[in-house]
Amino acid sequence: MKKIYLLAFAIGAFTFSANAQIIEDDIESYSLGPLFEDHWSSWSGAPGPDNAVVTDEFAQSGSQSIFIGGDGVQDALLLLGNQTVGEYELTFSMYIPTDKTGYINFQGATENGGAGAGGAGVFNSGNITFNLDGLSPGVVEDIDADGTVYNTYSYPQNFWFEVKFLFDIDALTYTLSIDGVEGDPVAFGSDATVGGIDFFSIDANNEYYVDDVVFSSTAGVEDFAADSFKVYPNPVKDVLNISTKTAVDNVTIYDVLGKAVLTVNPDAISPKVDMSGLSSGAYLVQVTIGNATKTVKVLK
Repeated sequence: MKKIYLLAFAIGAFTFSANAQIIEDDIESYSLGPLFEDHWSSWSGAPGPDNAVVTDEFAQSGSQSIFIGGDGVQDALLLLGNQTVGEYELTFSMYIPTDKTGYINFQGATENGGAGAGGAGVFNSGNITFNLDGLSPGVVEDIDADGTVYNTYSYPQNFWFEVKFLFDIDALTYTLSIDGVEGDPVAFGSDATVGGIDFFSIDANNEYYVDDVVFSSTAGVEDFAADSFKVYPNPVKDVLNISTKTAVDNVTIYDVLGKAVLTVNPDAISPKVDMSGLSSGAYLVQVTIGNATKTVKVLK
């Protein structure tokens, strides 16, 4: 089953999480072939030859993964919702056959921030290359356009390994880890936005696979007592009640793509949030009191 949310709720129930997971996708429920739905788009912003391809040739879990080949055309985007504040973690598994090449980069704002969004041409990272030009088997480099090498890593050829990004939007830095080894923080490019990841077919030697994508908000990990906080009704029709013992500083509501669709700063105890303007569906409601944050899933 494709899992868009990691927060697993029975209908009408809720839970708490220090890491509010926005996307969890194991690639299992998509049809084989080109992928252009949910949080998967492309540089062109339209279905076509630059889309990622779902394959059953390799998989980290289940039987399917994303394939980016060597046609020089594929230019797939994983949309992360155009986040502009806070801290986020993105992990995915990657598989590169022996002596093959791979390429990714971290994007700033994508057009519209939702399904169908095309690339805005904003590169927020260097060129993250795997076996660059086929001359460096097992070597990853994060290289700026001017040739500056930010970090160098190794990866196991012909095995699945983890790629992890830590995005700190307040500090405007990202930290990349490859196969458990963390590099030094690198400054964002020209855009203070976490927009997406670009999976590109850089040359004819390019071949890699991506599986088990998880994208989470990690800000506000301090806790506050569950018995001092609840939301109701759930499902909600128009107004969501947030019951607290202290004043709520901020409420941010995210849609299934991780895009913030409503933000209020009530500065009040037990505030009410008007959700009447939102479409029916599932949302993640993030409530902040001081330095503590709780996230609940709410159905409308």
